[in-house]
Amino acid sequence: MNAENQSPDVDFDVIVVGAGVAGCVTAYQLAVKGHSVLLAERGPKPGSKNLSGGVFYCSVMKEVMPEFEAEAPIERRVTRNCLSFLSPTSFVNLDYRDERLAQNGTAVTVLRAKLDDWLATKCEDVGVTLMPGIKVDGLLKDADRIVGIKAGDDTLRSHVVVAADGVNSFLCRDAGIRATEPTNHLAVGVKSVIRLPREVIEERFNLNGDEGAAYAVVGDCTNGVGGGGFLYTNIDSISIGVVLRLDDLVERGESSSDLHDRFLSNPAIAPFLKGGELLEYGSHLVAEGGRAMVHDLTRPGLVVVGDAAGLTLNTGLTLRGMDLAAGSGIVAAKTIDTALQQGDFSQASLDAYTAELDATFVGQDMRTYAKAPDFFLNPRMYGDYGRLLSDVLYGVYNLDMKPRRHLLPMVMAALKESPVKAMQLARDAYAAVRAL
Repeated sequence: MNAENQSPDVDFDVIVVGAGVAGCVTAYQLAVKGHSVLLAERGPKPGSKNLSGGVFYCSVMKEVMPEFEAEAPIERRVTRNCLSFLSPTSFVNLDYRDERLAQNGTAVTVLRAKLDDWLATKCEDVGVTLMPGIKVDGLLKDADRIVGIKAGDDTLRSHVVVAADGVNSFLCRDAGIRATEPTNHLAVGVKSVIRLPREVIEERFNLNGDEGAAYAVVGDCTNGVGGGGFLYTNIDSISIGVVLRLDDLVERGESSSDLHDRFLSNPAIAPFLKGGELLEYGSHLVAEGGRAMVHDLTRPGLVVVGDAAGLTLNTGLTLRGMDLAAGSGIVAAKTIDTALQQGDFSQASLDAYTAELDATFVGQDMRTYAKAPDFFLNPRMYGDYGRLLSDVLYGVYNLDMKPRRHLLPMVMAALKESPVKAMQLARDAYAAVRAL
């Protein structure tokens, strides 16, 4: 429905709640097609409430904004990916570096405070009405159909509302789509941003130009709590912190801030940060449930995208959310555009979003890694395997004048001293192949 045909009984064709990646992509795509769109953001400006950042697998953005790679506030192009096993005395890294990753530009580090603000500006450029500093209290309903939003004493009406209000989506609760998520589906992320001179970062992480490094860390960084650590290089800062599964954190009686500090002071990690200045520190709720968190995605007059739809993935090697958010925004905008043209905002009409999303890389990847969350419930991932790996490599490199043994007997000897049993190792390896 173009502006001249806009129905007089609505304030906007579409109201998008939440100016993150998913909300901005949805709003941008709809405005480009000529629809009137309100983008409501709770923070005083887009990105101001967003602590997160990290690696954005951004190929999907080239479909939305071809100029993204050249114009967006990208920090660095990730050319080094490290999977690290940390113990109090060892740091074992699977270090993968590939210049092709820089050429393709598929993975970049970003700071969301900058990225979200830039995306919202691009939305305004194509006609989206940005309304920051608005707290949406709930949905406006007419019988079983969503017809707008409520903010304090004010109401705004639209043909479709898009819920892009994050992992703890109040709009989804108001619509009856989801109850409070079980704590094993959620994690708390505690993050610091540490300023360091650009040349110091490039020297410490063996980087050139705009190359970047991304570390995924398991083991001592969480002191056995389910979760892991992360470290990403920005232009002149480092994003570093821990993500801790809520149920395990509570059961073990650990403090998330203490575990964050413990990780940053580990002898293997502290040298990366030496001399740095703390710029930001905070915590944020993170979705960890994978496909189990994907509930209904539509109601009459309502479409759910991004984190609010449960679209995040932890594969152990990659942590993904922003690319899935963008993918869902593209499909949501396409479905809503069709609904506006047909004047049909029923459940059946908007359910095309769910079907089409399921056929894209978003739906397919959520299915591929559906078993990953259960695999990461295994407590051996957060201590025993790191120590076992360290003991094997210690046996390889500690040439102490004793006669050498082949690798296999060395592994068996380390396994004999480890709490991990051979049968458990075989079962876990099989589970890893199926889940990851």
